[in-house]
Amino acid sequence: MADRLTATLALDKPASRVKLVSPARAQALSQLGVRTVRDLATHYPRRYVDLSKRETVATARIGGSCTIQGQVHEVKLKRPRPQLTLVEISVVDETGVLMVTCFRQQWLKDQLKPGMPIAVAGKVEFNYGFKRMVNPYLEPLEAGQSAEGMIIPVHPACEKISVAWMRRIVENALDMVRGCYDPLPLDLRAKYRLMSRTQALSCIHFPQSMDEVAQARRRLVYEELLLLELALMEQAQNRSAGATPTAHVVDGPCAAALECVLPFSLTDEQVAARNDIFAQMAAPRAANHMLLGDVGTGKTAVAAFALAAVADTGTQAALMAPTEVLARQHAKSLGAWFDQIGVAWGLLTGATPDEERQRIVRETLTGKLQVLIGTHALLEDDVRFDKLSLAVVDEQQRFGVEQRAALLMKGGAPDALFLTATPIPRTLALAVFGDMTLSYIHRRPHDAARRTTHVLAKADQGQAYDAARAALGRGEQVYVVCPLIGQDGAARDSRAGGRRRETDEEAYEYAAISIESDGDFSGDNVTAATKEAAYLQETVFADWRVELLHGRMKAAEKDEVMARFRANETQVLVATTVIEVGVDVPNATVMIVADADRFGLAQLHQLRGRVGRGEKPAQVFLLSASKSEASLARLAAMERTDDGFELAKYDLSLRREGDILGNRQSGASVLKLVNVVRDERIIEAAHADAAAIMAADPALSDLDHQALALEVRRTFPADAAGAAAH
Repeated sequence: MADRLTATLALDKPASRVKLVSPARAQALSQLGVRTVRDLATHYPRRYVDLSKRETVATARIGGSCTIQGQVHEVKLKRPRPQLTLVEISVVDETGVLMVTCFRQQWLKDQLKPGMPIAVAGKVEFNYGFKRMVNPYLEPLEAGQSAEGMIIPVHPACEKISVAWMRRIVENALDMVRGCYDPLPLDLRAKYRLMSRTQALSCIHFPQSMDEVAQARRRLVYEELLLLELALMEQAQNRSAGATPTAHVVDGPCAAALECVLPFSLTDEQVAARNDIFAQMAAPRAANHMLLGDVGTGKTAVAAFALAAVADTGTQAALMAPTEVLARQHAKSLGAWFDQIGVAWGLLTGATPDEERQRIVRETLTGKLQVLIGTHALLEDDVRFDKLSLAVVDEQQRFGVEQRAALLMKGGAPDALFLTATPIPRTLALAVFGDMTLSYIHRRPHDAARRTTHVLAKADQGQAYDAARAALGRGEQVYVVCPLIGQDGAARDSRAGGRRRETDEEAYEYAAISIESDGDFSGDNVTAATKEAAYLQETVFADWRVELLHGRMKAAEKDEVMARFRANETQVLVATTVIEVGVDVPNATVMIVADADRFGLAQLHQLRGRVGRGEKPAQVFLLSASKSEASLARLAAMERTDDGFELAKYDLSLRREGDILGNRQSGASVLKLVNVVRDERIIEAAHADAAAIMAADPALSDLDHQALALEVRRTFPADAAGAAAH
């Protein structure tokens, strides 16, 4: 027991207590985010080198990957260019000579000596008369040692700590925590036949087979997910503690009247989604619901019923949109319906004149306004509600976690309704939103026009221009989108929202760009967009009217440009991503996206949703000069499918799901092993198990759950998570 306690306590010791970790190495580890023994134990290999595919130099196939074991014959340091160093190593076995070229690894000159046994794993090429490997994995061997069957973990390393040294340090850390307490209850381990924590850590770092890696990963993924789900559910309990949620009236006169004034009938999916939302709102607990639907599926109409139910209840609702264009669009459509059914509403953005703003703030505080529509301006300190019982966040993926939470803090325990046209697979929703209920709308209210997407090299952009001119000749209209961003004219929105958090696309190697990005407020990017519009007017589209739309334009200017485009007074609109949401021109049938590789998949899908909104077939052309295989693969996905849900699943397979309990929405994650696409079954199992545990033991105080509770709170401390579950 004492040994087990010592091993458990060792998890939280500083990394400097591990053998071979000098002060310099401790500092280098810190730069990798590794500060404790626990961090080292969970510093998982990023890949494995399986040395079992052993070949000789003679039998190694050109173009194939294999392991060759031999002896170092000669090591040479070369400098073919002033800024380039390489080490050339000749490796010999009983059948021939293999040349190995390692770029920018000059330290190998001192580490590798003639006569040293070595295993080399990589892709075989043929250059300059020799079989060759470029930057392969090198494993020095002991005298008489064979690489046969060896599986070598490759841990994330840095310049000051090599992969080999990292392997030794991790091994020493595991020795310190061997036999530590296992936080998973025994019944769950038995239920899924899971390894112990100690065994799983040993097998994932130093496996004897790849099957061991798979079993260890399954255990550790389940542990990560169970802890996360419990943390989210605890936070849900804490959010409603001490507050009195509103049980909304969902069958009142305003909701009934709304159905009569709508200029269309709801589809079966829309009705089902509305009923789901009503069921959550009517319950005497704080609802946490997400409505997911592709572009054009009619989510706003469904949300309108939730807002009407608030009016019937005698409380207030807020609807926050990410851009002024979209907020105004909501005000125009929802406002017309609300006026007919007697719901008092207002619109507040950063561009709202001071006198009007003061009136809106005053009427919101007194409860005179039942629905307040706006942008980040709703987050201003002086915007206070008499009784906020529902917060609706449209295009929720465009807001930072703190921003969404700040809106909810303006009420006691308001219901939360999140809308997104960037579909999230159920597995991700379960992983990210442990206590969230979901509704999906898969189909558009009417049969959508046929829309095709084409990926073209920038050199072939003439094909896109030909298609655009043909459409213009038929009386249709064209978008040209540039990845150039202008500052939104609403300075107050920026201040209220704080610095924008990364959008979902910023995890990509080729990052998407958000129109609210503070980093883009400087420079001449708008000038560049202006030049593009001028160039197209003078050359490609000289026979038609071309106008420019960007975020630095004043609200009135943007409205005027859009009004002319809707009226077909302007035939070609050159725009930044300001058109991503809230722009509806059914006559627009062609979109050309310049430098499409600079956008993320979700953003590209949102953009192409601006065409094909009428009855005419539409075409989208994605132009790219990129040679990156990863970038072109992403664009090919856009070409392959027009289904937002399928695209979202592929999107998630390319990037991390984000720091779920932090401020980042993509990229680095608190989940080190989970893949939200591949681990679908484990996610669902962990979600169900966490729900059962919380139902039976909400405080996690039972003896079987105490170690689990300690691990949850250590892994996801309240001050790091807070309200971030939203």
